[in-house]
Amino acid sequence: MNGKYVGYVADQDPLHGFLGQITRDLMDAREPQQAFRAFRLSGSNVVYAYEEKYTGTKIICKFYGPRFAPDWDKAAVKARQEYEMLETLRRYHLIGSPHHVIRPLGFDRDINGVLALEYYSGEEFSHAIARATYHRDDAHLFWRLKALAYFLATVHDRTAIEVHVDFDADCTYFDTVAGRLRKAHRIGQDDVDELSALRDRWRDNPQMWQDQQVWLHGDATPANFLFGDGLDVAAIDLERMKRGDRMFDVGRVAGELQHAFMRDTGDRHRAEPFIEHFFQEYSRHFPDSQHTFESVKARAPYYMALNLLRIARNDYIDGYYGGRLVRQAKRLLKAA
Repeated sequence: MNGKYVGYVADQDPLHGFLGQITRDLMDAREPQQAFRAFRLSGSNVVYAYEEKYTGTKIICKFYGPRFAPDWDKAAVKARQEYEMLETLRRYHLIGSPHHVIRPLGFDRDINGVLALEYYSGEEFSHAIARATYHRDDAHLFWRLKALAYFLATVHDRTAIEVHVDFDADCTYFDTVAGRLRKAHRIGQDDVDELSALRDRWRDNPQMWQDQQVWLHGDATPANFLFGDGLDVAAIDLERMKRGDRMFDVGRVAGELQHAFMRDTGDRHRAEPFIEHFFQEYSRHFPDSQHTFESVKARAPYYMALNLLRIARNDYIDGYYGGRLVRQAKRLLKAA
């Protein structure tokens, strides 16, 4: 199992009982004397994988407590919200092959705001991208993008409702991201003013308001999709799931691709064939694929730019590369 092994969960630890009840009640594990190995995983929350020693049963646990301590009620609310979001998407028959949303198994306010989740063995999207950026394994990434496009198209198609998107919400988020960049001294006031003017050009474009709302993953980044055999894809980490414009997901994936190639190869143009392929594969799952493709291409630059700006605000991004991301975001926004 991936992750750093950190030992066994003590028998007297409440987490041991929590895990034991899940494995017995939901996973049909009958081992009378259970022992759980713990592995620390990477993630924005405190995330661990647990493996029962005798049966090999695996569970993922996200702990919201450290993020919101000492507000345990807020941690519990967040854990419950993600539990309910996962259940919501699974009700759209997104279970099994080829489209899978991981199963939530339980949550407990008093155990550090823990949310227990199904373990899914698969390749992270980030690994597929790295095979292309570092090892020129383009065919592998093209295949994974085909699968991911199929997954997102299915989610968006099944969850669309007869309500137009509210592009103002995405403009407000844009302002939030720009404000954080300014506060972090990544950009100056002149940059904020320029970005605001470019945002308004997109706001005035009727096409940005005309699509139907869908359920969004909300954080469609390389860490949050796992690939299995064939076209199998599993979505994880749905705490930011929301209703909105499908391009929030599609554009974020495209923006992440551009960022990865800029970071790893120094060449933003290397991402373009993969982005084009992703847009084409997404569009082909809709009745008028050509119209969908044209709409996706026309609207994507805004959401790609938004994602590059979001990445640029992070502490792990150095000032030079952050400047490159901001400049590329401006180029994309000028496509309006």
